[in-house]
Amino acid sequence: MSKKELLQNGVNQVFFEEEWYPPLSEALKNLTAAQACWQPEGKAANTIWENTNHLLAFKERLLSRLHKDHSFVAPQNNDETFVQGGANDEDAWQETVKRTLHVHDALQSSLASLQEAELDQPSPSLPVWQQYLNILLHDAYHTGQIVQLRKLQGSWPAKRSYL
Repeated sequence: MSKKELLQNGVNQVFFEEEWYPPLSEALKNLTAAQACWQPEGKAANTIWENTNHLLAFKERLLSRLHKDHSFVAPQNNDETFVQGGANDEDAWQETVKRTLHVHDALQSSLASLQEAELDQPSPSLPVWQQYLNILLHDAYHTGQIVQLRKLQGSWPAKRSYL
């Protein structure tokens, strides 16, 4: 299996296909804005909405690098990526979910259009393949946090079927 095929498989699994863990699309499925803003009492934890915006920031940064889009303004630090929406702003939450789907599709399309040799090119310093791998691991990590938050709030099914 080539690097590209390995990454394409990972991109699909981390977002759409359930294998070893639930994909991000499933973790975000059927959530309300209020659920996305929920935080466990007395705990220092990011909300689902904050985690989703955090993932978006890094995916959008990778896309801007791949497309040499210099209009993208990177956050000053990691903390700036954990942006919270309003619990009563259902439209804004649904827009965040749509943006998440869109950016993931764009990353999948960009990867499909790359030649194997392009994966080894630094952009700006790390090879493209390593940036994709970092995004996949990052998504898996924060998807686990999102699922845990859903379990704590009671919005995750008690029993789920796995493929």
